[in-house]
Amino acid sequence: MSSDFSLNTSPTSADTLTSVTHSVWVINGPNLNLLGHREPQHYGTRTLEAIEQYLAVMATGFTKPNISLRFVQSNHEGELIESVHEALGQGVAGLIVNAGGYSHTSIALRDALAAFKGLKVEVHLSNVFAREAFRQESYLTPVMNGCIVGLGAEGYGLALRWLYSQLAQSTAAHTAAATLKHQG
Repeated sequence: MSSDFSLNTSPTSADTLTSVTHSVWVINGPNLNLLGHREPQHYGTRTLEAIEQYLAVMATGFTKPNISLRFVQSNHEGELIESVHEALGQGVAGLIVNAGGYSHTSIALRDALAAFKGLKVEVHLSNVFAREAFRQESYLTPVMNGCIVGLGAEGYGLALRWLYSQLAQSTAAHTAAATLKHQG
């Protein structure tokens, strides 16, 4: 299941940064559709829908560049892998990934994420290092830019803020280089 949220701001000045929109996908794995009901002592009481709304509202505050979000949730490993492949083919700038239990078991998902050359942040709602031993190793972490654990739903927000800061820096650098090339 996926849903899209886009903020398309038409440029109102010569500032080309305003017209740039980067796509960020938020990919959630098995059982995360049960957030708010499943083991709230570990995962909190916020639903996945509430987390998606929180991120969508946050994204509206990001301009220069703009951020469009796509939300994907699946309980099936192959669908998550296909989502990463699709993101790769569509030139998506960044991924926020909470693969749930597949973080600890899926070499195939790890390999798909390794092929994705954009920015990638792994998120875990609970502190996996304070839980069972099998949760303490993620196959995904070595191919990600970063990993946020144990901060609940706010971990998604921190991941989005970091992605935005990286994309804004990159966009500004590209715009400055293009301006210098045009002037020269």
